[in-house]
Amino acid sequence: MATVTRENIGLLNDKITVKLAKEDYLPSFEKALKAYSKQANIPGFRKGMVPTGLIRKMHGQSVFVDEVLRSVEKQLNDYMVNEKLEIFAQPLPLPENDARQLDFNNPDEYAFAFEIGLKPDFKVADLGKASLTFYKIEVTEEMINEEVERLQMRNGNMTEPEAITGDDNVINVTFIETDAAGNEVEGGARKENSLLVKYFAESFRPNLVGKKANDEVSLTLANAFDTKEREWILSDLGFAKDDAAAAEKNFKLVITKVGLLEKAALDENFFKVVFPGKEIADEAAFREAIKADIQLQLDNQSRNQLFDSIYHYLLDNTTIEFPETFLKRWMQTGAEQRKSEDEAEKEYPSFSNSLKWTLIVDQLVKDNNIEVNQEDIRDFAKAQLFSYMGNMGQVDMDQPWVDDYVNRMVKDRKFVEESFHRIQSDKLFAVAESKVQKNETPISLEAFNKLQAEHHHHH
Repeated sequence: MATVTRENIGLLNDKITVKLAKEDYLPSFEKALKAYSKQANIPGFRKGMVPTGLIRKMHGQSVFVDEVLRSVEKQLNDYMVNEKLEIFAQPLPLPENDARQLDFNNPDEYAFAFEIGLKPDFKVADLGKASLTFYKIEVTEEMINEEVERLQMRNGNMTEPEAITGDDNVINVTFIETDAAGNEVEGGARKENSLLVKYFAESFRPNLVGKKANDEVSLTLANAFDTKEREWILSDLGFAKDDAAAAEKNFKLVITKVGLLEKAALDENFFKVVFPGKEIADEAAFREAIKADIQLQLDNQSRNQLFDSIYHYLLDNTTIEFPETFLKRWMQTGAEQRKSEDEAEKEYPSFSNSLKWTLIVDQLVKDNNIEVNQEDIRDFAKAQLFSYMGNMGQVDMDQPWVDDYVNRMVKDRKFVEESFHRIQSDKLFAVAESKVQKNETPISLEAFNKLQAEHHHHH
């Protein structure tokens, strides 16, 4: 009769020993041999008519080992289920186990030992005691003006004037690398592009005014563009964005086409295009709607920062003990990507932190009855589709082609798994946000971005 014993060998670290008597595995061994003989294809014998004795002689040892180990696994699993053991990963066989002791010609009693890491009991930090900052980013007139202009340009009409007149002209150009004398460099950089005149440095723009299609202008990127735009042009030409030598190279700028984007007028037709379904009659109301949209986007940025604060609050204020010795050994011998002893030691702090967060999430999901259903995933697929298209509010989401897309996505296992975790996380943080005390603090966007950069650098 099999026996299973358990002893503690460390913090949340137990050893389970499974002992088998001959009667625990011999019947299944004999049964397996007979089944093998019925399925074996051996020259000289009809299928199903191979003598069991021949099978025993040819494959007895491997079948014997399989049946003993299968019996050990069953006893181990039954024990953990009956004892309701909550463990990390899978039991690890101990080095003292040696399958070479198994001999089908001399069946005996066998013992196999395993190490397990037990999940700890813990209490999640009380979110009701958390006092966290919610940064209210201020919407400035400059932000509103920039967005109004962007929307006017986006919905404007393109014309083709004869010559460049100012910053709002769009020009199609070809950059051609030259020597100091203006001769094209063989094998040099050459690239077509389309640019607004205002992308050029303010000091350089007068060189473009009055120019027409087929006109040429000599320049270096260093004198024609300010830092941000220069980095973009350098990358587009195939250079590193911080390549100072490339920025001093000579280029011939050939203008191939001159355009002018006439801004959409600030009238009711324009307001309806930007905000379909809203009754906006004048520019003041339009600007208020723009301000509300910008505030919503900025609040989402602040909310992400708040969620980060909640994450750190929960990690820092929830105490969880781990079977460290077991987990490090598991990293070396049981994980899919096995680590060396030095790697396991070095990576353990990050690994245990991730494990801690997983346990906290599981507990919060359980405590707050957070569920993700099929409809949540379908809605997420729709929202993702329309965010890609950039017209969430302007398209009927119940069209047949939308359902076809969603039906395809919910059959994609990877998409469903990723969506499940994203939705669960969103629901979890929404619950957490409702429990913490939020201290609303006004802040400029510049100061907020600086704070974010310092935080990311710190971590």
